[in-house]
Amino acid sequence: MKIYIYLDESGSIHMNSHTNHFAIGGYMVYGERYASSKVINKYKKINKKHKKHRNMDITKELKTRNMTTNEKIEIIETIQKIENFYGCAIVFDKTHMRKRISTSNLFFNYGVKILFQDTILPLLPENESYEFVLAIDNRNISVGDKDDLEKFLQTTYCYYDYTFSVTYYDSASHYGIQLADLIVNTMYMRSKDRLLVEPVLNMLNINKFRLNLFPGYKMCGRVKKIDFKTSELTKV
Repeated sequence: MKIYIYLDESGSIHMNSHTNHFAIGGYMVYGERYASSKVINKYKKINKKHKKHRNMDITKELKTRNMTTNEKIEIIETIQKIENFYGCAIVFDKTHMRKRISTSNLFFNYGVKILFQDTILPLLPENESYEFVLAIDNRNISVGDKDDLEKFLQTTYCYYDYTFSVTYYDSASHYGIQLADLIVNTMYMRSKDRLLVEPVLNMLNINKFRLNLFPGYKMCGRVKKIDFKTSELTKV
């Protein structure tokens, strides 16, 4: 089974940052490539409509921080109705971590591992073969580090029948990453300043999203494993 995963981050990992939280997340889509393309095309259509309404250059990125609450709600209400779509995120509370983060890239890799461990794999049927195809915001990552995450995940899950491929993209030209940014930013703001995203949180279908808080193993959202054989929602 192929699992397409789109990830971005919110907050700052850097050891000199004064932010208390950091989040990694986005969404996953299972099935063939057309299922992933359906989510992206649906988001792209709404995104372009919003840019047209703003008289905004269609080639420019409409960043999450510049979206209105109603724009965010329209996007998520539409996307969460797609059968194969599931949102996922993990928020790190840096105030409760006992060690300082010395290397941003190493911690990001570790964070993706925790995201898999706590939010993605618990939703997938066990004892299956999975091909994980990851698309991640390039985060200004250096060229020499771009193979690190793929190798790290391959090694971490060498006992399982999992394969990983990781590709980095510029969010400015990738609608899938932009949608991931909207989701992870919403989950980040839930911890940083919940009132600002309360209307968006209130309309989330909790069966379509899973959020974990680290440390502490606190979880909210979906618990039940995904059933690939039956339709859980009406397709849109």
